[in-house]
Amino acid sequence: MQQSNPGQPALIGSRIGAILRATSGNFLEQFDFFLFGFYASAIAKAFFPAQNETAALLNTFGVFWLGALMRPVGAIVLGAYIDRIGRRKGLIVTLAIMAAGTVTIAFCPSYATIGVAAPVIVLIGRLLQGFSAGVELGGVSVYLAEISTPGNRGFYTSFQSSSQQVAIFVAAIIGFILSEMMPADVVAAWGWRIPFFIGCLIIPFLFFLRRTLEETPEFLAMKKHPTASEVFASALANWRIVLLGMMIAVLTTTTFYFVTVYTPTFGKSVLKLSTQDALLVTLLVAITNFIWNPVGGALSDRVGRKPVLITIAVLSLVTAYPALHWLVAAPTFGKMLAVEMMFSFYFGVYSGTMLGCLVEIVPKHVRTTCFSMAFALAAGLFGTFTPFAATWLIEHTGDKASPAYWLMCAAVLGIVAAATVYRGGRAMETREVVAT
Repeated sequence: MQQSNPGQPALIGSRIGAILRATSGNFLEQFDFFLFGFYASAIAKAFFPAQNETAALLNTFGVFWLGALMRPVGAIVLGAYIDRIGRRKGLIVTLAIMAAGTVTIAFCPSYATIGVAAPVIVLIGRLLQGFSAGVELGGVSVYLAEISTPGNRGFYTSFQSSSQQVAIFVAAIIGFILSEMMPADVVAAWGWRIPFFIGCLIIPFLFFLRRTLEETPEFLAMKKHPTASEVFASALANWRIVLLGMMIAVLTTTTFYFVTVYTPTFGKSVLKLSTQDALLVTLLVAITNFIWNPVGGALSDRVGRKPVLITIAVLSLVTAYPALHWLVAAPTFGKMLAVEMMFSFYFGVYSGTMLGCLVEIVPKHVRTTCFSMAFALAAGLFGTFTPFAATWLIEHTGDKASPAYWLMCAAVLGIVAAATVYRGGRAMETREVVAT
């Protein structure tokens, strides 16, 4: 009879604790990102006055996207730092930069108070957040991969994305309570700042969690840590795998920002549903996203990354437009919930698989930089551009279901990239080079 290992519960507990501490910074990132999208209309009026609501929204989502363009910069600069200095120290630095951006936006006076300086300050806050976010996901995913048990890398890395859903859930709860306690005009005038202030209050606790992280055994076992120039040289030598990784990640980022950041605006401004309905749908989406991510990661550990990636991408390609067309034809809370649940399933299973895929296909010694570059490009060029693209498509086509075209393009990129990376049933080889 096999004897039980008395140290096993402690080992499991330590791994759970490491997962919670590593993913804590993701909470702040997605908490603030979601709030920026949900209160886009109020933020537009406070900081970006324009002649009509659509123009103000486009200005707001434009700043949201400009901040995301800093992601590739953060991926290169901070990614090289993490690959050289260590996972633990790097994740503390990214949290500090993210916190600075959050505080900047939360306390920025309105346009009516300080004029054109207001949108400039908000932009600076978003640039700081984008710079940090460029490596936050990659750094956390790599950390989780390097502490994972054999055969469970996909399952472990999936908790990076699952942790983001907790932030969305909490933000949606706070928003729902505010909408019940305050009149809509009060929320639009100043009440929208309350959730941002709450985000600022939890920053010290997140720092405490991050500071208790231990360095990963895999990083400590590396005989040589690359210099910044060696990291850049290796990333450049593997540009093709970074590009393909970006294409794989695009479906994750576009679907995520559609079902979380853009959904509240879509529900209120396009479908004309109530604020409570839009928040409740988003809240339920956060719950199912949390569930489907580890399911996708565990499934890909068993059957392989390629079958899961291609299956979900094909389903998204063929169902995105019919589902949205059905929804906008006669919008109801039930129909919006059903469509969002479908996209949540696609996102969760695909994302849980994609994270493990990216960790495995990039070079080990520059893992954080290349992973972060691939994801940052996907998020910066496609994902965070989703609210702007959806608003623009509806405005210029007159078709309320037209955001589906954006999601369908992402699905095509995912299919092509996954088929290329796993051609012949095995992942592409990478080049591990150093600068000379």
